[in-house]
Amino acid sequence: MKDLSCDVLVIGSGVGGLTFALNTARFADVILITKKESVESATNYAQGGIATVVASDDAFTLHVADTLTAGAGLCHADAVQLVVEQGPSSIRELMDWGVDFSREQRGISLGREGGHSRARIVHVADHTGSEVETVLTKRARETGRIEILEHHLAIDLLVRPKVRAGEPIRDGIRCYGAYVLDTRNDEVKTILAGAVVLASGGSGVVYQHTTNPAIATGDGIAMAWRAGADVGNLEFMQFHPTALYESHGRADERRFLISEALRGFGAILRTSDGEPFMEHYHPQKDLAPRDIVARAIDAEMKKRGDEFVLLDCTHLLASALRERFPNIHRTCLLHGVDITHAPIPVVPAAHYMCGGVVTDLSARTNIRGLFAVGEVAMTGVHGANRLASNSLLEAVVFANQAIHACKQWLAESPPVLPAEAWSDEGTINQEEWVLISHDRQELQRLMWDYVGIVRSDFRLHRAERRVKLLEREIMEFYWRTKVTEPLIELRNLVLVARLIVHGALSRRESRGLHFTTDYPQRDDVHFQKDTILSYGALSENVQSESPDP
Repeated sequence: MKDLSCDVLVIGSGVGGLTFALNTARFADVILITKKESVESATNYAQGGIATVVASDDAFTLHVADTLTAGAGLCHADAVQLVVEQGPSSIRELMDWGVDFSREQRGISLGREGGHSRARIVHVADHTGSEVETVLTKRARETGRIEILEHHLAIDLLVRPKVRAGEPIRDGIRCYGAYVLDTRNDEVKTILAGAVVLASGGSGVVYQHTTNPAIATGDGIAMAWRAGADVGNLEFMQFHPTALYESHGRADERRFLISEALRGFGAILRTSDGEPFMEHYHPQKDLAPRDIVARAIDAEMKKRGDEFVLLDCTHLLASALRERFPNIHRTCLLHGVDITHAPIPVVPAAHYMCGGVVTDLSARTNIRGLFAVGEVAMTGVHGANRLASNSLLEAVVFANQAIHACKQWLAESPPVLPAEAWSDEGTINQEEWVLISHDRQELQRLMWDYVGIVRSDFRLHRAERRVKLLEREIMEFYWRTKVTEPLIELRNLVLVARLIVHGALSRRESRGLHFTTDYPQRDDVHFQKDTILSYGALSENVQSESPDP
């Protein structure tokens, strides 16, 4: 197939990728690829809303302070300040594009969530992400300079010079496109681009229980690492405290998220016998930061041998519940729970990766021509624990931050390089796909059991040994088999798992989302710093031990 080319290649169709594409299309031709339909992204499942300073009793200093407190000493103050101060203009931009945020008599409706000292969550009922995604996708389709390629999965980034296992990275690595699999036609395409933007979302699917969609397989982190990009803070996976418990659900299917906004509205967490318990764990009780609530639920479940706890909102006005949370009310009804009359059974689930590909304040990575926005990026905003509803805000702000830097790069960069042709010579169509599903399930289970909400050196070392073995098995299979979507995703998942485990082992303290029984205290003397992994920092980089494609 003839190479495709564009000024900018955007990988991912969440709020970060779409915001960047829409604004960049004013001066550049854009190709945006997405693994499924264009509206399938983690953004689409974001219920709560977007945190920003709007109310008269609120202030930037308060939002900054709340974010820094939640981040447990690892937030980058300049990044937090930037995101908070750009919040109101980001909301206005979304409104100008057509997002219809909920209103009340006094003006725009504001919710409150855990860790926030004020009500500042701008929302569209309880389906904010879906509304934002729908509006931005419609706008993108209406422009004449954005080509959206659905069912296209990036395999690897095109970079020069290539990085290889055991060799130091030289200065001046440049990204100039990607190899991409058209999953409907089973065809690998080469897309050449002056600049590439990773907006591929998170990696929650590396765990057995997650609120993330099935596409969240850590593709951007894995591709960036193999290309030579720095990654950081991957040990900080946020587990959402309240996902709907389903006794009959498949172990690896997405858990329905019960928004934190419900607790902000007055819902109370209770044990199976009806006793409230958050007062024993934090002064803010049910509105404590997510890491504390998730650990509290985990502790209560283990203490009692229960499979879930209860989120009770039966004391709240039924009509107000149905109006404010129509999606949650409707979905729970489908699962046999009327939230106006019965408490909701909930469990924690992997929800948001606070680490990612390291960027500066303009979303630039250490690879020239490669940018990262949204959950795939580590901007420094979230630190060791993301404050609720800061994610969509960060994605929009950093997408806009990247635009000037990208425009400058396109004006100054040399012409796009020719790419080596993709070749699958010597590979076979493998019929033993049960190996892929088995390895995927084993990986998800061991990550859940050993690298979950509560960790220990024993569990982490056991996970490390097994993940390395799985990775070698998977890579032997990968290099002799024609690429498919499940195989590409599995290759990425096992790499991200190894990087998470490595980061967790290197942090010998408990901070934010990383809690280990061997080092239960926070250690600011030795570990108040980011965990940055550079290519070559690990003893094994088995994903590069192969012939070039």
